[in-house]
Amino acid sequence: MFKDIKGHETWQVIKKIDRGFSRDTKYYIETIHGNKLLLRTSSKDTYEKKLKEFEMIEKFSKLGFEMSIPLDFGLFNDDQEVFMLLTWVEGEDLEYALPKLDEKKQYELGREAGHILRAIHSIHIPDHEIPQETKLPKKRRQIELYETSEVRIDGDETALKFLKEHIDQIWSKPPVYLHGDYHPGNLILTPDQNIGVIDFNRWEIGDPYEEFYKLESFGTEVSIPYCIGQIEAYFNDDIPNDFWDILAIYCAHSALYSIKWAEPFGQEQIDVMINICKKTMNHFDNFNKAIPSWYRKYD
Repeated sequence: MFKDIKGHETWQVIKKIDRGFSRDTKYYIETIHGNKLLLRTSSKDTYEKKLKEFEMIEKFSKLGFEMSIPLDFGLFNDDQEVFMLLTWVEGEDLEYALPKLDEKKQYELGREAGHILRAIHSIHIPDHEIPQETKLPKKRRQIELYETSEVRIDGDETALKFLKEHIDQIWSKPPVYLHGDYHPGNLILTPDQNIGVIDFNRWEIGDPYEEFYKLESFGTEVSIPYCIGQIEAYFNDDIPNDFWDILAIYCAHSALYSIKWAEPFGQEQIDVMINICKKTMNHFDNFNKAIPSWYRKYD
């Protein structure tokens, strides 16, 4: 099946990776020369989208942080599938590594992640790539989908009212290239105790503040010092007031809509999102305040 991919004859280990929600099929590869690789495959109809993703990963790879470096791209399996070959980032998933570390190291890794994210957001976007429309219409539709769904959270009226009154504040910043799924589950603690970045398949162009709501969804369960460090370093320790206001909007939207999003994945995933929603509503005092209760200035 992989005979069309250059160098496939050197692969001595090919192990399928079942983790994550990506539609790509992923494989861990080891070569006879000791190189470790990541192979991502998808259907032929994704060719143009995946080519753009490969080109974006090439842009990110020039920023100087550790990450999956793009090696090769094309069609394989008699031109029926698309492949993307990247280097493997050695280490432990940050979501598992962080709880084993002391709080000071967690905070320092958060700061490193914040500097990396700022670098990702610094890449110049050509004028012709800047979206002509914002995500506002999409976000409003998603709120309606949650509101009319069968699974609702008790006491969600305040959060819905907050969203409807403040949703227009998003996309107020110049758009940037986003990683699209930047949280400890897509970061690696490398053997030299630095951060490596993986899984750029949800990259997009959008509001830089949107990149942070997954700290609330997935980061606070793992390490609050990390979350604080990422935010503070990204803003060079001078967090703008409007950041908290807009973050609260994204967190409210994600907390509610993620329950609807989880429906195709079954009750277990719905329950996960319900618990995240309840946690988020608690952190923001049911969205009566903008700064979450877990944030404090780290000494």
